[in-house]
Amino acid sequence: MLSWEATAFATGPGDRARAEAGVAAAYTAAGLAAPERFVWVGSPAQGALAAAVLAGKGDVLREAGLDLPDMPDDAGASVRETVRTRPWEAARAAAYGELGPQGWARSWSRTAAPMWDKVQQLVLRIRQAVGDLAGEEGSAAESVLRAATLDAVLGQHDAAWLAQFDALGTPPPGLAEVARNAGWWWPYERLVIISERPSELHRDEPGRLHRGDGPALAFPDGLALHAWRGMPIPPGFVDSLTDLDVGRIDRESNAELRRIDRESNAELRRVMLEIFGYDRYLAETGAKPVHRDETGVLWRIDLPDDEPVVMVEVVNSTPEPDGTYRQYHLRVPPTTRTAREGVAWTFGVDAADYNPLKQT
Repeated sequence: MLSWEATAFATGPGDRARAEAGVAAAYTAAGLAAPERFVWVGSPAQGALAAAVLAGKGDVLREAGLDLPDMPDDAGASVRETVRTRPWEAARAAAYGELGPQGWARSWSRTAAPMWDKVQQLVLRIRQAVGDLAGEEGSAAESVLRAATLDAVLGQHDAAWLAQFDALGTPPPGLAEVARNAGWWWPYERLVIISERPSELHRDEPGRLHRGDGPALAFPDGLALHAWRGMPIPPGFVDSLTDLDVGRIDRESNAELRRIDRESNAELRRVMLEIFGYDRYLAETGAKPVHRDETGVLWRIDLPDDEPVVMVEVVNSTPEPDGTYRQYHLRVPPTTRTAREGVAWTFGVDAADYNPLKQT
């Protein structure tokens, strides 16, 4: 059986029969009759569209030009509160009452905390992608779609909470089985909408969405998110950088950058800098260091309409196989004033407390 962290980032089809059995168990535990029908969809986007139709918001979405699935009129009311929220709160209250604040915090730090931020970043990106289907930020259609995502049970992306409950022996009935085999789902009195898990998921070492040659996250129905080290990028953006040079980075004149807002523009410029190479950019622009000491060299790149890129250049203390020592450029906060302060920040300490002779 997969660990809960592995479950959160699992891809490919799950066992539909087991997922549906988990849903039925959750309904039974909540005192409800099992649903009469299961509607499987290819992504949370299709699930949100279907849920919006059941909520009577189809006209708003049709006006935005969205294609909507046909849904039955007898699905009944949403039972998310009964099936997920109340059992969740009961399980948490029981465990919290037994463990107390400190015991709960210690258990959370061992089970849920290691994956919490990474999973939540993924959930937020999916919700944003679903809202973006409306095509217009701040529109009524976007509001309807985002509301529909908030009505979902998150399935595999509830893994952090389920890991905590599992470790404490208080998992809400059925919900864990669904999470191990499916993505987001929407429960109604007589019908349940269930999304497949992603077909692809690519992350970097810190766990951020990351891929240069295709979508970092993709679902069977075509919903796809493109990202570079967690930053959203347009499809094909990395491929478009084959002729990247200093002039292009400084001009910001390419069509991809002009089609998006200033904040995204700045993020994409950072991607361009990373792919081009900070050390190469420094060399080709003739940049001058702003500070140097025994810990390293501090560099600063001022960019239009963006905070400056500040880096500390350090030399690896361990030699390469050929006897040379590799140099690294590490991003540090733009307010960094000295090389020592920058290096200390990378170790999570204040400059006054940093002593390189004690680092191993």
